[in-house]
Amino acid sequence: MGQKKKKAGTAQPGRKVIARNKRAFRDYTVSDRIEAGMVLQGSEVKSLRDGRINFADSYAEISGGEVFLVACNIAEYPQANILNHEPTRTRKLLLHREEIRRLTIKVAERGFTLVPLEIYFKHGRAKVELGLAKGKRLYDKRDAAREREQSREREAEMRGRR
Repeated sequence: MGQKKKKAGTAQPGRKVIARNKRAFRDYTVSDRIEAGMVLQGSEVKSLRDGRINFADSYAEISGGEVFLVACNIAEYPQANILNHEPTRTRKLLLHREEIRRLTIKVAERGFTLVPLEIYFKHGRAKVELGLAKGKRLYDKRDAAREREQSREREAEMRGRR
């Protein structure tokens, strides 16, 4: 039996998407995706459930055999009072040792970057989907925009024929 390929953006049972990084697909070519758990404080989880996150400029870095999410802004939770978290702190990501080793090799040798694509809750646990990405050049972005425009025109033409 063949394995079905999952479409981007399709809902999965037990998975609640908090935020998507649309900018990542515009600025990078994503070649591989990895799911990682996030080490969070209680007020961060509450704030995430409210959808108060901005991770457009964030990235993941590997240091000391561990992976960290850098420059991700999870807003303070108003009801947390003095027990609140620092909004832009560096957060540890949970991956298997073998996955970290494989990512370290790819990031070091081939010039890839680890970019967060999506943050979601899966069965009550906060997860981040990291993309192994390469930056697009300006002309690549123009080509992608031109291709999108042409596909929209083709679809409109097909609708007009029906």
